[in-house]
Amino acid sequence: MKKIARVLLMLTCVFVLTACGAVETSSEFQQSKESAARARADQVVRLTATLVSSDNVDEMLANYSNVELGDLYASTFAQYYSDGSFICDGKAVSGALTSFQTGIQTMGSIVDFGESTSVVDDDTIVVMVPVTGENKNASVELIFTNDIYLKMTSCTLNLNETKGELMTRAALNTLLGMGTVFVVLILISLIISAFGVIPKIQASFAPKKEEPAPVPAAPVAEPVVEEEEEDLSDDMELVAVIAAAIAAYEGTSVEGFQVRSIRRANTNKWRKN
Repeated sequence: MKKIARVLLMLTCVFVLTACGAVETSSEFQQSKESAARARADQVVRLTATLVSSDNVDEMLANYSNVELGDLYASTFAQYYSDGSFICDGKAVSGALTSFQTGIQTMGSIVDFGESTSVVDDDTIVVMVPVTGENKNASVELIFTNDIYLKMTSCTLNLNETKGELMTRAALNTLLGMGTVFVVLILISLIISAFGVIPKIQASFAPKKEEPAPVPAAPVAEPVVEEEEEDLSDDMELVAVIAAAIAAYEGTSVEGFQVRSIRRANTNKWRKN
């Protein structure tokens, strides 16, 4: 048992020493890549600043595609620096030229380059190079692939902003956001208030309807006054005259007539006849 324990202990020590040696070797290799990336970043920043100051950036961006721009930049880099080939992405070169051109307009000409620093981020190496301008300072962020080729995939010039500038920008963004919200709320309230006015406007433009003619009122019927019948049977003279007229009309004598009552006839019927 003791022999087995000793063998296991020895094997464990061997594995630990091997692992330590591997970590140390990897760390040295990684440090060499970071050092090469920082040196390459300093060269890229200086070359890009030189190209922008030559006023040929607009022509290069207009006449060359991203692939051609990458090849042109790599060949120019080889002419300036003879310490090996340079591999870069055309989009990275285009972004570098554009950001440098825009940034130098604000910060002025670059008068000094600071010491670069690097950070390993997964499969990439990020290098920061501080630069000093006539009016304002900035920093250049470059990203390289974490391999033996160190291909540049991004390069951007970022202006340094003071706390006052950051606070001013934050206040402007807040003011713009709140102002936009209030403007939208005012527009919504105006639209809602216009709902009551729209029907009136539509009614004013709509054709007016003709009012129907007033219907004449029906004539009021006059009340019929019934005349009281007058009993004339006691008027002997009138009876005699009527009896004589009837007898003359019939061609007989009045002896056979007996008048019981006398009523007034309706004069309208006589007029119709």
